[in-house]
Amino acid sequence: MSKPQLSPAKGRRWWRPAVELLVVLLIFLALKAWLQRDMISGEAPDFQARLLDGTPVSLADYQGAPVLVHFWATWCGICRLEQGSIETISQAWPVLTVAMQSGDAQALAAYMAEHGYAQAVIADEDGALAARFGVGAVPASFVLDADGNIRFRERGFTTGWGLRARLWMARLL
Repeated sequence: MSKPQLSPAKGRRWWRPAVELLVVLLIFLALKAWLQRDMISGEAPDFQARLLDGTPVSLADYQGAPVLVHFWATWCGICRLEQGSIETISQAWPVLTVAMQSGDAQALAAYMAEHGYAQAVIADEDGALAARFGVGAVPASFVLDADGNIRFRERGFTTGWGLRARLWMARLL
């Protein structure tokens, strides 16, 4: 008994969906690169600032371990979706958040208390710190390695698991 022969059309059915998936993936990666075009890479710029409680802070304070530097705003809907994940991550990893153009320290402290957040926050009232990192829109995240080099950068919504994975990889690099 002979085997039935597959027609050429049946043997190539997987090609079309594979090519379409590849095109969608390339468009996604191109869009992601375009959105991140102004965000800095390489060594993160050190800065001097104050947390909401007045404690002085600099990026150098976080050297020695990977750190997440997360830019957000109280008026940003996507930021509000991410904020719970950022809070959870801050309980296990070093996290420094920068509230861009969201009011002064007193207003931000009230916002944080109202929502039950305790992460380290810098009030970037005029957006100057965000500009040093090339952040023109929020949310934006930078994962720095133990030496202060930017290993990963992301603009837009990012999952908590994705940020944890990047922090873990930064530890290994």
